Amino acid sequence: MPAPALTDWLLDSDPALRWQVERDLLHEPPEIWRATRARIATEGFGARLLALQDDDGQWAGGAFFPKDFDVHGPEAAPGAGQPWTATTWSLNSLRGWGLDPAVPRERRTAELIAENSRWEYDGLPYWGGEVDCCINAYTLANGVWLGVDVDGLVDWLVEHRQDDGGWNCEWVNGSVRSSFHSTLNVLGALLDHEEATGGTEASRSARRAGEEYLLERGLFRRLSTGDEVGSWADTYVYPFRWRYSVLRAADHFRRSSGYDGTPPDPRMSDAIALVRAARQPDGTWIQQGRHPGRAWFEEDVPPGEPSPWLTLYGTRVLEWWDAGGPGRAGARRPSR
Repeated sequence: MPAPALTDWLLDSDPALRWQVERDLLHEPPEIWRATRARIATEGFGARLLALQDDDGQWAGGAFFPKDFDVHGPEAAPGAGQPWTATTWSLNSLRGWGLDPAVPRERRTAELIAENSRWEYDGLPYWGGEVDCCINAYTLANGVWLGVDVDGLVDWLVEHRQDDGGWNCEWVNGSVRSSFHSTLNVLGALLDHEEATGGTEASRSARRAGEEYLLERGLFRRLSTGDEVGSWADTYVYPFRWRYSVLRAADHFRRSSGYDGTPPDPRMSDAIALVRAARQPDGTWIQQGRHPGRAWFEEDVPPGEPSPWLTLYGTRVLEWWDAGGPGRAGARRPSR
């Protein structure tokens, strides 16, 4: 358990973060953290984002990009950063914060999106996905959350796994090697699907293969040389968006361990050392950047300041690792 001063600092936060502190770090009984979680719909980030939903069920009038996004404009220039306000990113945020899916279901969000939202790629129907592995992973995770039949996306992701075990959104351009970023995004969605439905034999096998892809590489090394894949692997920024980091990957394995009832894999030890090294003397983790691009509002502190969100992730990852097992609640503990 974190020191009292750190705990108080983390608890003095938005309900979207506070309930996770209560559950994962303080190990409060369910009636405590569930009451806090219920406040997401009426307070703070969750309430603000729900208020921004369009009458047609979308956000910003678009599926992956806002309706007014100009592919030839300054927002599309290299380094400008894509907008993070459209439907997919807004659903990702609400789901990631832990909003009760009953709230968007009461709004008929999934049905309205099905009627009104089309992918920018070829105008394909929203819940059918498109050709990008990460986009289809988000759609799978959001569909499972909202109770949509997205089994076709599970099959699609299984079929589009690379021979080396992972995924790459650039497969459509001929890439035959997996990407750390794409692989982690898909793994999170497959785990969501398993937690909700038990998955299929093929999807469970695909998840295990994708996890093995990362574990073989220690979560941050090239298999061929052992060199670090890039400085982005141990650069920690919240919100995570689509980007990979060893912190985000370690949190996936924490979830996976809790679901599967398995101990931490020792091949993660060097990655965990990177996470531990980034912890400050006061127990916090520093926000190390900010993804450029239009956002509805800021969800965390500016770069250079102690981040409550990164501190939550870092603290619970290290607690799980140091405990050497899936957690006090035992195997198959719900992780979201």
